[in-house]
Amino acid sequence: MSAVLMPGKPVADAVFADLEPRIAALRGAGHNPGLGTILVGEDSASAGYIRMKQEMAASLGFGGRHVQLPGDASQADLLAAIRDFNADATVDAVLIQHPIPAHLDYEAALAELDPDKDADGAHPFNMGRLALGMEGPLPCTPAGIEALLLHYGIPVAGRHVVVLGRGFTLGRPLSMLLSLKRPGGNAAVTVVHTGVANWGDYTRAAEIVIAAAGVPGILKPEHITPGSVVVGGGVRYEGRRLLPDVDEACNEVAGWITPRIGGVGPTTIAMLFRNTVEAAERRARR
Repeated sequence: MSAVLMPGKPVADAVFADLEPRIAALRGAGHNPGLGTILVGEDSASAGYIRMKQEMAASLGFGGRHVQLPGDASQADLLAAIRDFNADATVDAVLIQHPIPAHLDYEAALAELDPDKDADGAHPFNMGRLALGMEGPLPCTPAGIEALLLHYGIPVAGRHVVVLGRGFTLGRPLSMLLSLKRPGGNAAVTVVHTGVANWGDYTRAAEIVIAAAGVPGILKPEHITPGSVVVGGGVRYEGRRLLPDVDEACNEVAGWITPRIGGVGPTTIAMLFRNTVEAAERRARR
């Protein structure tokens, strides 16, 4: 029997439906949410993502602006663009499209960003907020996975969740988020990674498995228990081809599973805009 699919679009649609009256309320109070975006270089995939996010921002009536830096831009150029956005009162949240060229320091760029304008929820200050359970922008993909599990009525509280992967954008923050005492959390979370030789022993013992390793096809049917919930969070691109962490054959073993295309992606984008609206709400209250 094939697993029940958990596509991300209905989840994203519900998030945007919740945001619409909040955006209208902000606009009525004289504060139009603004999203700033920074792209360094000419990477076609990154440019496509920025274009998609700009189109969504336009459809929501957001303000904001975009800065395109050349591929040979210096670290000083990038930091100057970030400082300019920090000082721009029309911009509530800023996205630095990742990856950036190898000669630039992404962590230093993140640290330069005003943490209250962090659209990705990746600033070190916001990671600290997450660890302490404080209010602040959440990392987009982990928050999208939390929303996806909530939307499909997957019980998380008290259950054993195994996160395969420990990266700072997904595995690590997701493990903190799902262990917090909050709706969609309060789980017993185990984090494993490819440096653990017997990681399959952990995933087979889990009720919910979230693949976040960024290794194509790493999670196979023999690594999960029949009927378990499987979420594919990690991906890698080979040119324009998306290669997910979850082998498609897992569909025949899992009880619930995200589709290869259109699973976590739409929820990640929805969380970017939720972060932007929440940043606008915080600024409007000042």
